[in-house]
Amino acid sequence: MQVPLIDRKYFFGNPVISGSKLSPDGQYISFMREVNGIMNIWVKSVTQPFEEAHPLTDSDRPLYGYFWTDDSKYILYLKDKDGDENINIFSVSPHGHNAIDDLPVSTNLTPLEGVRADIYKVSDINPDLIFVGINERDPAWHDLYQLEISTQRLTKMYENTHRITSFIFDWDDDLRLATTSDEVGNSAILQWSDEGDFVTIFETNVKENANIVGWTPDNQLAYLATNKGDVDLETLYSFDPQTGIITKIESDPEGKVDFGSISFDEKTREIIATYYLYDRLKRYFKNQEWKDLFTVLETRFPDREVDILGHSKDNTKFLIVAWGDKYLPDVYYYDTAVQVFEFQYTPRPDMKPYESYLASMHPITYPSSDGLMISGYLTLPYGENKINLPLVILVHGGPKGPRDVWGYDGQVQFLANRGYAVLQPNFRASGGFGKNFLNAGDKQWGQLMQDDITYGAYHLTQSGVADKGRIAIMGGSYGGYATLAGLTFTPDLYTCGIDIVGPSNLFTLLESIPAYWESGRAWLYEMVGDPNTDEGKALLTKTSPLFHADNIIKPLLIIQGANDPRVKKAESDQIVNLLRSKNHDVKYLMAADEGHGFAKPLNKMAIYAAVEEFLAKHLRGNYDPSMPDDVSAAYSKLEA
Repeated sequence: MQVPLIDRKYFFGNPVISGSKLSPDGQYISFMREVNGIMNIWVKSVTQPFEEAHPLTDSDRPLYGYFWTDDSKYILYLKDKDGDENINIFSVSPHGHNAIDDLPVSTNLTPLEGVRADIYKVSDINPDLIFVGINERDPAWHDLYQLEISTQRLTKMYENTHRITSFIFDWDDDLRLATTSDEVGNSAILQWSDEGDFVTIFETNVKENANIVGWTPDNQLAYLATNKGDVDLETLYSFDPQTGIITKIESDPEGKVDFGSISFDEKTREIIATYYLYDRLKRYFKNQEWKDLFTVLETRFPDREVDILGHSKDNTKFLIVAWGDKYLPDVYYYDTAVQVFEFQYTPRPDMKPYESYLASMHPITYPSSDGLMISGYLTLPYGENKINLPLVILVHGGPKGPRDVWGYDGQVQFLANRGYAVLQPNFRASGGFGKNFLNAGDKQWGQLMQDDITYGAYHLTQSGVADKGRIAIMGGSYGGYATLAGLTFTPDLYTCGIDIVGPSNLFTLLESIPAYWESGRAWLYEMVGDPNTDEGKALLTKTSPLFHADNIIKPLLIIQGANDPRVKKAESDQIVNLLRSKNHDVKYLMAADEGHGFAKPLNKMAIYAAVEEFLAKHLRGNYDPSMPDDVSAAYSKLEA
């Protein structure tokens, strides 16, 4: 069967519409659409067609996200400068502007250069208030402020001189708790005292987690998710801040994965459901009304996953999205009063004719070098012979906490459409599989963690799926490190590698972490190695690809954002310079206006044109990816 080649822009260009939200009053739908090539916020009434919507912003930088205030009076959005992650909070009125040349004025609520603002709480009582952290006084620590949206008035509530990492409010906006991390990585939950400061009420060590995930309706007890002590799987408890007593509510009913998340009915403050992420997400409902709603949704979309994008405050009007691993998201408006689903949009309508050629994502397990079972996902090209395929091992970032999940993934589908099998391994240190699995990656960068990836390649070649002479390794952030480590420590295994914003020298990585990561420094040392000890220095030297670059014998593509605050440009520069001094085959792309990842669509399309060309050249033979003029111009600017 001849499978059509799907244009790169359908995977990496801007969607036509995305990110829709329903205003809390149920009267308006906001969404993201291009303005001058960048996704910006638009708004329309529920009854208007999308063609009659009007833009609210004209940002020249992609946004981190946005949300409505509870009174539907403002939309707040977040953005930085060229990927530097110094996020400011902006407000804009969604009302009274009806043309593209009549944009409302956006107000920067935190107009501070080189300062990062974090949102801790959006008020449940006063829709004009949010509670934010700002690291202007000390770049490493955020002080707590109350921010009044309408006046832009900032009022300092607490000066953070005690290594506090978050501030926790209850349903009534009362500051109740905080979290902190000490110099050796131990963490604590603190209670606000009558004396006007915090006292410790719950402690965990560097290998344990504890998070407040909500409150009981009467605000008396908190919900605590933790794996403290001899518990492997993270478990949900009720927690009395006054006495410190915790009472188990539930852990995974199947005994396989960590507690995932929890949702609440904002009207009643009761739990709607708890969530656990196996190969796919599973909900355990605690509320019959919401369970009945999802029964209706799942009946309407029987072969898809269904999520709620937003709903009115009275829980009668909903934006629904139905999606799957090989199904593009479809968004509907659902009014429970009339029981009618009104189709709204598909983010990439030009992709719809090709939807039947998208590939299925299959759960997979295999043993690593020490027998530890590794799970992940395998995607095979649609319609191809399922044996002896060229393979791309796509390694996720993090590493400690994130994991790959089932669902539509444009990067995976792009590779599968080009004829590659794609393996996404959830190696040790991936989140959600229990404390022991998470911590099994400590001080195993380039070692057992790398084996978990290597043995995925062995499994697929031994089973006949992959051609052992055509295997690429690719990834971003930690996945970029794993790419360099794969080419360095198993030089004969891979045909080529693609490193996207990956560290090459773990010493310089640790030296250059952003100031506001100071609370996690000891945690990083526990995970990677402590550069202040002889043992740690030896480990970091052993596992840094830069110091073993002579082992790299296969072609390498490195992609970097010039403004990356996490993995600095120097991480890529130093290994590229070293390899080029030895006349090694390394191609280097540098985006001057990006950070830790790539947000601008022309940059993304240019990067994946380079990825396509590189993989085709080394796994399939020479291939010209052919680019439109604008993408070609963007590509030429990336070459370094």
